[in-house]
Amino acid sequence: MSEQKKVLMVCLGNICRSPIAEGVFQHLVRQKGLESKWMVDSAAVAGYHIGKSPDHRALTTMKSNGIAYSNKARQVKKQDFESFDFIFGMDEENISDLEGMAPANCKAKIGLLGDYDPQGERIIRDPYYDRGAEGFKKCYQQCLRSCTAFLEQHS
Repeated sequence: MSEQKKVLMVCLGNICRSPIAEGVFQHLVRQKGLESKWMVDSAAVAGYHIGKSPDHRALTTMKSNGIAYSNKARQVKKQDFESFDFIFGMDEENISDLEGMAPANCKAKIGLLGDYDPQGERIIRDPYYDRGAEGFKKCYQQCLRSCTAFLEQHS
């Protein structure tokens, strides 16, 4: 692979699931020494949280797993469909929204990140409305399994 591949992780607000998926992917890429081959970012389908840091529970979950993360929420842009190779939604609604936003010249392959989960959990758990951090831990585990399997298949 001579050209850098680009992955965009997407959820509704870009403060829970997609930042965790982005952080996990970045961490795996660093661990495997593949920084020159892969670039990852995350975004939201909705503009609720633009410019905000991820939910404190998402940050705590990543930190407890050795992942440093500092990105701010942003919304998906038209050019993302041309510049990214893969755009992963976390649930079916994200996919529907992304397909509706995609221009005719969409280069990116749009799909569920969870399609790569070897345990078959296709929908990445949305922990936003949970009281505690358990849902964030589950989301992290799902992202870890899915990102690991994706990298194994595409590296």
